[in-house]
Amino acid sequence: MHLSDFNYYFSLGWHHIISWDALDHLYFITTLSVVYQFKQWKQVLVLVTAFTIGHAFTLFLSGTDLIRVNDSWVEFAIPCTIVFSCLMNFRNRSSLKKTDKVQYVMALLFGLIHGLGYANAIRFMISSNQQVVWSLFSFNVGLEIGQIFVVLLMLISGVIVGISKLFTQREWVLSFSSLILGLAIKLTIERYPF
Repeated sequence: MHLSDFNYYFSLGWHHIISWDALDHLYFITTLSVVYQFKQWKQVLVLVTAFTIGHAFTLFLSGTDLIRVNDSWVEFAIPCTIVFSCLMNFRNRSSLKKTDKVQYVMALLFGLIHGLGYANAIRFMISSNQQVVWSLFSFNVGLEIGQIFVVLLMLISGVIVGISKLFTQREWVLSFSSLILGLAIKLTIERYPF
């Protein structure tokens, strides 16, 4: 694979997470990370990596046409993962010193669903004569860097909220999760496949 090809697919991955057209993915990553403080950046990184492993797996299977799932069901399932994640944030966890195993499993499983969505976006861009594995790898690297960037912004936002004393950590999590929950419910209704 040429460097220009790597840059092309890396850029696609980066823009797929950063773009305003990919708000559902931004909602998920921000919801996943809002419960953490900056000092817990390693936990968030592991959590996002679990998500990446999930979506890389189904992205590969779907991007290489080994599996196919109805687009409308995938697009409906994605905001459902956001709704569920928001509801998980409402649990009373006074001190999040360790990430629950449930959260890692949830991130991995939801990554599988989001990977199908990514595959629908990239499948038509990869022609049969290209190196599919390297194209998908480049896309995933761009996507992962974009996710880390979003997580970093969320952690910095939490620091700013803490310094400003506008909200307690718990109020910040509840307020942000409530906002994203409302937006995710709207997406879920709009994408209902019937």
